[in-house]
Amino acid sequence: MTDERKIRVLVAKPGLDGHDRGAKVIASSFRDAGFEVIYTGLHQTPEMIVNAAIQEDVDVVAMSILSGAHMTLFPRVKDLLREAGADHILLTGGGIIPEDDAKALEEQGIGKLFGPGTPTSAAVAYIKEWFETQGERV
Repeated sequence: MTDERKIRVLVAKPGLDGHDRGAKVIASSFRDAGFEVIYTGLHQTPEMIVNAAIQEDVDVVAMSILSGAHMTLFPRVKDLLREAGADHILLTGGGIIPEDDAKALEEQGIGKLFGPGTPTSAAVAYIKEWFETQGERV
């Protein structure tokens, strides 16, 4: 009998955006899918997000950004993860992100980004697939 390690996901709300309904919905969907979920709450800085990701030993950081600051916040968190030696953590997320911006962010190493109306099952499937292809960390 083998115990599969649960995927650990940090759901984060960076910046001044005060709308967290979507983040709470996706956090609940991740829990329902069997993930261990940590939710940061509102108004997190990139530094706070990365510190929490490292302290909680997560596999994934999923950021919800509705403020329009995605072109700044995603790269900043990615850089801080790299600087902390934690670039093995998948950085993904969603929000109001134009398709061209999502493509530009993905080219910078950010994971798939999900927009409004995307079924939560798509984000769950993406993370499961990523986790399976990356294998468990030692």
